[in-house]
Amino acid sequence: MIGRLKAAIKRRWPPLRLRVILTLVLLFVSVLPAAGAVFLRVFENTLVRQTEAELIAQGAVIEAAVAAALGPLPPMEAPPDYDPQPLTIDLNTMDILPERPKGTPAGPADPALLAAARAVTPLVSRAGQSTLASIRMVDTAGIVVLGRADLGLSYAALPEVRAALAGAATSVLRRRGDYAPRYTFEMLSRAAAIRVHYARPVVSGGKVVGALLLSRSPRALFRGIYDDIGKIAAGSAAGLLVVIGLAGVLSRTITRPIEELGRATADIAAGRGFIPDTPQTAAIEIRALFQDFRVMAARIERRSAYLRDFAAAVSHEFKTPLAGIRGALELLEDHGQTMSEAERRRFLANAAGDAARLTQLVGRLLDLARADMARFGEATTSVEAPLRRIADALRGEEFRVDFTDPPWPEVAVPAEVLEAVFATLLENSRQAGARRVTVSACRMGERVLVDVTDDGAGIAPGDRARLFEPFFTTRRATGGSGLGLAIARALLANAQGDIALADSAAGTCFRLDLPAA
Repeated sequence: MIGRLKAAIKRRWPPLRLRVILTLVLLFVSVLPAAGAVFLRVFENTLVRQTEAELIAQGAVIEAAVAAALGPLPPMEAPPDYDPQPLTIDLNTMDILPERPKGTPAGPADPALLAAARAVTPLVSRAGQSTLASIRMVDTAGIVVLGRADLGLSYAALPEVRAALAGAATSVLRRRGDYAPRYTFEMLSRAAAIRVHYARPVVSGGKVVGALLLSRSPRALFRGIYDDIGKIAAGSAAGLLVVIGLAGVLSRTITRPIEELGRATADIAAGRGFIPDTPQTAAIEIRALFQDFRVMAARIERRSAYLRDFAAAVSHEFKTPLAGIRGALELLEDHGQTMSEAERRRFLANAAGDAARLTQLVGRLLDLARADMARFGEATTSVEAPLRRIADALRGEEFRVDFTDPPWPEVAVPAEVLEAVFATLLENSRQAGARRVTVSACRMGERVLVDVTDDGAGIAPGDRARLFEPFFTTRRATGGSGLGLAIARALLANAQGDIALADSAAGTCFRLDLPAA
């Protein structure tokens, strides 16, 4: 169910710009307080319940005064236990009754309760003026004995009066008959058109002698908004200006830089290679993104240049043996019948040599591709072990490898990588005529430097810059492919290492820069 709902939302979700999303989020956040002020039903219900609590407290005081007027109160031998009356009104669940009907004419009221009502009238009048509550008192027959205009009328038919005369205090909600909206937002309030009615029994001498009827309109939820409408409007306008300002800041720091980066990406894809300057107002993360993009673009450019040069070198290297094979085949096809056996063997030997050259080039190209794509995990290798294995395999009467004294440092490079690199370097030294190779290693902080120095003729100054280029070799006539050092550098680069030609007093010195274990 949830999966289908998410899929439906994704299908119908419109494409939005980042600027629009940020603006909508800011606007939503800015209107949250206003929405909360309009729809705070919990707060409105609290105001109504507070009105009920105030009527209960006022009724308790008046009921005590009436009981005292009816006769002396019995002395209290001990402080009574507290028994607060619980609040019962709930706007969400309670029915709202019609407006309270007017009283009906009735017979004479209870004279004793009538006399008590006259005694507490000044107190009730002062309380009504302060609290704006409507206060009435009825006798056991429901006849009003205390009230401004209802004296002598009966309210015995009201359910709350019957409940109070039965000894149970009751609160109800009734509609206001004279209600007319006075504030702009008052129509949104559920409590604006109602009154809280509270009926409380009057107890004297342990029995119910009458009931108090109190009613009052609850506090207006939007009165404060109406009174401060100017300040609220000014605050809303200020909030809107702040949102617009924040949207501008977000545009300057996030959306515009991302749009510029998107255009730069399209330029790179189109081959134009334009990379804009990092905006000064961009966020730190966006600046880092620009820098990473600049590094990526530079690497792509270097890689493209490398591929172009590599393709040109491959075509050049393949062209010569292919031309030789084609020429030999053409000669054999045109003059094979008139050639001597020795001539045919010589042309076939040339074609076979060129084919072997092509086979060697293809194999070394595969080795270079594997080296470029190789990924190595964590490893800990002593430099001495793979070096001794290669040295023992190449050692002869006219070629030897010397080592410095142990201990040898450990590096975070796989042993097979070190073996391949040392095999290339030592084999190149042996083929170049060197008779002795010295290998030394030292640790420099988090790196290990390994020097491989021979006593050969060295490398010409003009060839030093191109030494690691694919297919560059000074031994092409003896079968050199020019890929050995390129493969060695690719293997070390994927193992977080490097190789370079170092200065030496005589011969040739290669320096390996390896990560320490």
